[in-house]
Amino acid sequence: MKSSILTLAALLGGTALTLFSIGGTSAPAQVINGTAGAPSATTTIDGRQIPPPPGEFGGTTNLDALQSTPYWQPQVVPPKGAPNVLLILTDDVGFAAPSTFGGVIPTPTLDRIANIGLRYTNFHTTSLCSPTRAALITGRNHHSVGFGVISEASTGYPGYDSVITADKDTIGTILKANGYATSWFGKNHNTPAFQTSQAGPFDQWPIGMGFEYFYGFVSGETNQWQPDLYRNTTRVYPYLNNPTYNLTTDMADDAINYLNQLNQLDPKKPFFLYYAPGGTHAPHHPTPEWIKKISDLHLFDKGWNALRDQIFANQKRLGVVPQDAQLTPWPDKLIKPWDGLSADEKKLFIRQADVYGAYLAYTDNEIGRVVKAVEDMGKLDDTLIIFISGDNGASAEGSPAGTPNEMTFFNGVDVPVQDQLKFYDAWGSAATYPHYSVGWAWAFDTPFKWTKQVASYFGGIRNGMAIAWPGHIKDPGGVRNQFHHVIDIVPTILEVTGVRAPEMVNGITQTPIEGVSLADTFDKANADAPSKHSTQYFEMFGNRAIYHDGWIASTLPYREPWNGTAPIPKDIVNGVTWELFDLSKDWTQNNDLAAANPGKLKELQDLFWIEAAKYQVLPLDASALTRFILPRPSIVAGRNDFIYTKPIVGVPLGTAPSILNKSFTITADIDVPAGGGNGMLATAGGRFGGWGFYLLNGKPIFVYDLLDLARPRVEGAMALTPGKHNLVFSFKSDGPGLGKGGTGTITIDGAQAASGTFPHTIPFALEASETFDVGSDTGTGVDDNDYQAPFAFDGKLNNLKIELQPQP
Repeated sequence: MKSSILTLAALLGGTALTLFSIGGTSAPAQVINGTAGAPSATTTIDGRQIPPPPGEFGGTTNLDALQSTPYWQPQVVPPKGAPNVLLILTDDVGFAAPSTFGGVIPTPTLDRIANIGLRYTNFHTTSLCSPTRAALITGRNHHSVGFGVISEASTGYPGYDSVITADKDTIGTILKANGYATSWFGKNHNTPAFQTSQAGPFDQWPIGMGFEYFYGFVSGETNQWQPDLYRNTTRVYPYLNNPTYNLTTDMADDAINYLNQLNQLDPKKPFFLYYAPGGTHAPHHPTPEWIKKISDLHLFDKGWNALRDQIFANQKRLGVVPQDAQLTPWPDKLIKPWDGLSADEKKLFIRQADVYGAYLAYTDNEIGRVVKAVEDMGKLDDTLIIFISGDNGASAEGSPAGTPNEMTFFNGVDVPVQDQLKFYDAWGSAATYPHYSVGWAWAFDTPFKWTKQVASYFGGIRNGMAIAWPGHIKDPGGVRNQFHHVIDIVPTILEVTGVRAPEMVNGITQTPIEGVSLADTFDKANADAPSKHSTQYFEMFGNRAIYHDGWIASTLPYREPWNGTAPIPKDIVNGVTWELFDLSKDWTQNNDLAAANPGKLKELQDLFWIEAAKYQVLPLDASALTRFILPRPSIVAGRNDFIYTKPIVGVPLGTAPSILNKSFTITADIDVPAGGGNGMLATAGGRFGGWGFYLLNGKPIFVYDLLDLARPRVEGAMALTPGKHNLVFSFKSDGPGLGKGGTGTITIDGAQAASGTFPHTIPFALEASETFDVGSDTGTGVDDNDYQAPFAFDGKLNNLKIELQPQP
């Protein structure tokens, strides 16, 4: 080969061939894999503008290529020594649930990260899922990026529309432009619910926000047995014909495969991997093996009051709360003490906690497999691992008694304990969509008050975090108590990687990042240094707080977070009660100083309004579940007529026709084959809340699945003959009003075939992880006794029309 190259040079007149140059300086030809070719040049960028403008052509151009010098633009790489970044965020994990922060549930992966790195005990989130996640990936407050609340409850104000505008780009965009391989696994919940269909737009999906690869779900939660799952923007169904499938394991498998593939293709390319499993948001879906492991430990048999005492002692032993910290009192008026429960209640609640504990332990185990994959590649010492244990406090959305189906909470329905006990053995399986009692949520937030949704007390906004960077953090096992917030993660990543926050992205000037780096706390010399994050507001559903220099002023919740239909205060601005706490002496917000120090309270209240105006918090809105049914600018907004001429599946509910709280008609023109007459015509939702219009043994049936509590139906008496038929199901609502019943009628070829009444309908939300389908049924079915998904229609669907008749 060497002689061949010399011969080529001789043919060119004995002149050495120049194939590559940088900045106008020629580089000699090189032999790559045995052939003459251009090497891959690399460069770093100043980062002010991304993508960087193309450089000047560094070669020469003449009339003849033989007399010219080619040039390849260099590839952008991160600054020298920039580490990989593994950012882990779990869901709805209270401060005190994992063993790392005093809990009794074993979380050895989080323990490991803390033991080779640092525990952060004074780290804060926003009290709700997607707001925290929006703040996490942008480094800006949740209202600043449109996520004052979850997207499903968004409203038409800049702080609440769930749109991350182009002047506030993400850490994915920044690192991608600086040479990182970027990926996102698991929960998204930052794509507006009204932009989640196959029609796009996709700029607010992970792949449009700087993440080159996405494998996960876009909604706030999903069934782990039959998930609403996407690869990039394509719906995938890996659970079909796979009875042991669980997304928690599948997601880890996919992330490990991704890392191994990247390592084999380009081992020098650093990665930024954002890993956000569904655990432990409801539904709590661990595998049976993990349920047995945790149940056999009998961690929860003594009840939630004894559990709080045990956790609090553990926390002091671990040093994750000060020795003089006080355990806040149990709220007897809100939640029954354990000793006041019946035997059946105790039996059910222990089962709920065992399944939840199994889910957390299982999730931690699968995260551990991803960390092990990084270690097996020999890259652990070159990887910054940030493990945030929960995006808010423990969830109280299971109601005081818990529920076998979390969708009951989102529709204002409580399920009696005796009815729940019917699901005792199935709890956590695909037959349930479960959540635990609020008593466990309060205990998992030990030593604090309140829970998820409550933005003014640490039970809703304080989460444990561990950070490891082997070889760089010199205080392994150390504890850090400085006040920090989720908006501090992006600036931390930027400082550690040496990448600057851009001034302009795609020609759009960027607003400043609002967090502060906590990388200085990696140094043992700064273990007790004052916090650099001196002021932070909190707000959710009109409930609010303001932290400043060791003090916090907090409003008392106007409703319990498990009561989404509570009356809205007449005056959310002035008609609330404030409390005041000196956190330098009161770690747990236990001693209210509002009456003793009204001047300090007034100072902080005034500061809140300054911060609220600065970060798009206004107008305050105290409404909760009612916001779920407000109109939004989706592709179905303003439409009452929908026509489908071919089967279509996997349409997210936020971009599909909704029959809730209105009269409607479904008309299907079909051909029934000889010997056929089975399959789904149209459906939305699934096993835990939805509706379906289908043929079963030739008979037309409409089923309304009322949250797995009842399934009223209308069914034709006679099977359809082979050939063409016109089927109509019409529903006349008893409304106006939410969840009203009505009368349903089936008509076959113009003649009434069946009629029946529906005592109730679903008022607010169908099953969150399901979709709208025409021609088959993905996910779960609305009646397992009739069929199993996908239940494709065996005839020909010529035309299906849905007509909505909104109530006045």
